[in-house]
Amino acid sequence: MAEPISCALRRAALAAILVAAGMPAFAQDTTGQSANQIAAGQSVGEAVLIPNRVIYPGETIESASLKQVTLIPGKHKPDGMATRSEELRGKVAKRTLLPGRYIPVTAIRDAWLVEQGASVQVYFTAGALTISAAGVTLQPGAAGDQIKIRNIDSGKIISGTVMADGTIKVGAS
Repeated sequence: MAEPISCALRRAALAAILVAAGMPAFAQDTTGQSANQIAAGQSVGEAVLIPNRVIYPGETIESASLKQVTLIPGKHKPDGMATRSEELRGKVAKRTLLPGRYIPVTAIRDAWLVEQGASVQVYFTAGALTISAAGVTLQPGAAGDQIKIRNIDSGKIISGTVMADGTIKVGAS
């Protein structure tokens, strides 16, 4: 009677370890196949990208660190996983990404456009009026992120949006 409970506990522990370690990609390696064979559908299943080595937090994801594999027929990639080059190009790992595992969308971020402590130009625009000031970023940010900046002249802390050119746009408050 104690043995079935022990087996159940072992199975539950194993399941918890597999979930904590990340979800493996049930796939076959397509490196031996040509792009024409994959495109022609001779290899049944969806082609996805997974890491071929450990990718550490803060590291930019490069194409050399990814491997294309084809999912085993009948398997589909889970929702919330980045598996296409468009989703991964230029992104930075927020946590350790293990080889042979899917990459969760929550485990990657855009590269910082401005670093913490960087000198930036801060702009306020209202109609034809534009005011600019020098500032220092208090946190890093990618394009579109809302970050805090210290105005160098007044010492006030303000919030602004990081623009694509690396400047900060502030609104009326």
